[in-house]
Amino acid sequence: MAHRPLSAGALALALGAAALAVPAAAGTAQAAPGGAKDVTAVLFEWKFDSVAKACTDSLGPAGYGYVQVSPPQEHIQGGQWWTSYQPVSYRIAGRLGDRTAFANMVSTCHGAGVKVIADSVINHMSSGSGTGTGGSSYTKYDYPGLYSVNDMNDCQSQINNYGDRANVQNCELVGLADLDTGEDYVRGKIAGYLNDLLSLGVDGFRIDASKHMPAGDLANIKSRLSNPGVHWKHEAIYGAGEAVSPTEYLGSGDVQEFRYARSLKQTFNNENLANLKNFGEGWGFMESGKSAVFVDNHDTERNGETLNYKDGANYTLASVFMLAYPYGSPDVHSGYEWSDKDAGPPNGGQVNACYSDGWKCQHAWREISSMVGFRNTARGESVSNWWDNGGDQIAFGRGSKAYVAINHEGSSLTRTFQTSLPAGDYCDVQSGNGVTVNGSGQFTATLGANTAVALHIGARTCTGGGGTTPDPGTGQSGASFGVNATTQLGQNIYVTGNQAALGSWAPGSALKLDPATYPVWKLDVALPAGTSFEYKYLRKDASGNVTWESGANRTATVPASGKVALTADVWRS
Repeated sequence: MAHRPLSAGALALALGAAALAVPAAAGTAQAAPGGAKDVTAVLFEWKFDSVAKACTDSLGPAGYGYVQVSPPQEHIQGGQWWTSYQPVSYRIAGRLGDRTAFANMVSTCHGAGVKVIADSVINHMSSGSGTGTGGSSYTKYDYPGLYSVNDMNDCQSQINNYGDRANVQNCELVGLADLDTGEDYVRGKIAGYLNDLLSLGVDGFRIDASKHMPAGDLANIKSRLSNPGVHWKHEAIYGAGEAVSPTEYLGSGDVQEFRYARSLKQTFNNENLANLKNFGEGWGFMESGKSAVFVDNHDTERNGETLNYKDGANYTLASVFMLAYPYGSPDVHSGYEWSDKDAGPPNGGQVNACYSDGWKCQHAWREISSMVGFRNTARGESVSNWWDNGGDQIAFGRGSKAYVAINHEGSSLTRTFQTSLPAGDYCDVQSGNGVTVNGSGQFTATLGANTAVALHIGARTCTGGGGTTPDPGTGQSGASFGVNATTQLGQNIYVTGNQAALGSWAPGSALKLDPATYPVWKLDVALPAGTSFEYKYLRKDASGNVTWESGANRTATVPASGKVALTADVWRS
């Protein structure tokens, strides 16, 4: 007897209830790939044309090796993000773009030196009936021209026992029609879909809900691909005492190490960073070369399992650590603001500009994007010159290639750090300020509360004005503001200046900065290349009272291309 399809509301509740044990989908890709660039930007629910622009404007210049795109196949209609994870056909006809847009995106990203990972939903189909985003009619268990009820597993009730392998792999994940991947016909259809994506130039796949398919079934499907050695990364979530282990999937691909992200949250929120000295395999995690790691993905940022953008400096510094430390291959989640955990992407996925319309663009934050080049430079080097204060101040090198220090305490840290770096001048890629390493490999620096310093041999000099950062996907020139400013409840930080785009010195027209990385408030503003301007920060409270920072007007000039980085500013009391 067929299980009654869940309504959209009931499905949302089921997703929320099941999320900690069984996220409907995870937003990561790309573990331990070949090549020198192993960082993936996961542009969650971005339209394909927006992804293409980001590849050219920010991902390629920053050194990202890969971009992961959300599922491209036709899916159920609806505004929620999770509709992308309910396929109704294998046509490229989802809300994020059609076949042409997808192919153009792959070509554009390749031209920018960025490979493409496709999030692939092959465990299940939909939970209900209707018409898909590409016009295909369907009912649960019947997808004309593709699958019928005979292609589904016999268990047509929801998974309810993670200690029972058959229940996990044959029953329905939150009411979604479960494909029988042991069936030759089903394997062939799935392989056909993945081969179609390969024909468009896709470089790898994130396999959604791998734990819910037997590892042998997936290995068989992969053997049918036109490139059976193509990179796979499995979403197989670790659960203590569960019947299915993530390590079962290491034979056909790399696997997400969920314990990594969970442990980062625990450490940055409640424990000492000094404990991270042997992070990774020393903590019982899977082998580094087969593990994909992340600070958050679109499931875990919503279900509270990991840190997310609302965690301010904890989130940002955890990302700095992930990119600096040599374990696994990192995925940088880049999504959008949410209060409703089911809400789909702003503008249907169209990103007109970063830091607007709710788009967070974590991949382009100075603190994060600058560490991609750090990681690429340090590749292959083990940890050296570890230092910690026993608490939340740590520093370590990556051989003679790179060095990072992180101050996750509430007061500033001034000390002389011992590195293995060659003597000379360096650019601290976190702030854009110059640092000199002496002949003994030492440098002295002051780190403000919740800040980091990062040096590597690929960044020896800083450009004027703190340097420029890659444009975060808008194709515009301008300024990236970032001021360290503490506030009280109800207060916000704004910027204004002598340009119309900055409000022409009128407090009522000043631009509000984003506190996502509090105490650093950030905003990108479009200004013509070559523009010299004055600016200043101000604080407003809930009643509209204005307090200007002290001192003379600040000055800056927009470079010939990209944005001037003003990300090391500190509020002047």
